Amino acid sequence: MAEQVILCVDDEEIVLNSLEMQLREELGEEYTYEFAESAEDALEIIEEFNTEDIEVLVIVSDWLMPGLKGDEFLIKVHQKFPKVVKLLLTGQADEEAVERAKNQANLHKCIHKPWKTTELIDSIKSGLATVNC
Repeated sequence: MAEQVILCVDDEEIVLNSLEMQLREELGEEYTYEFAESAEDALEIIEEFNTEDIEVLVIVSDWLMPGLKGDEFLIKVHQKFPKVVKLLLTGQADEEAVERAKNQANLHKCIHKPWKTTELIDSIKSGLATVNC
C-alpha cells in the first residue's frame, strides 16, 4: 500500500509537537506524519510527495502564519489536489477567511484553538472516511 500522509502546518513548533503527540497516540503508525512551519514549506513537501507518488490524505493548517495565510494555502492545495481533506486549526481566523476556505478549498472543518483532542481526531477520522469511500 502506498504511504499515506497527514500533514500539519503551523508556525509554532509547540503546536506541531502537540499535534504529533496526539496524532501518534490516537491514530498510531497507520499514517506518516509530516510537519511544516510555513505554507511555503508545506507546498514544497506536497509537491515532493506528489512526484514520489506519496499521497497526502489530510492537511491540518493554522490560519495565521507569516507569508501565506491558512485559507490561501488551502485554496492553492485544493486547486491542484482537490481530494485532500483540509482542516483549519485556528485561534484567530476571521469568518471571511473561513468562508473563503469552505467555498474555494472545500474545507472539511474549522477547529478553534485551544482544540480538544477528541474534536481534532474525530474531524480527521471523518475526513479520512470521505477519502476512503
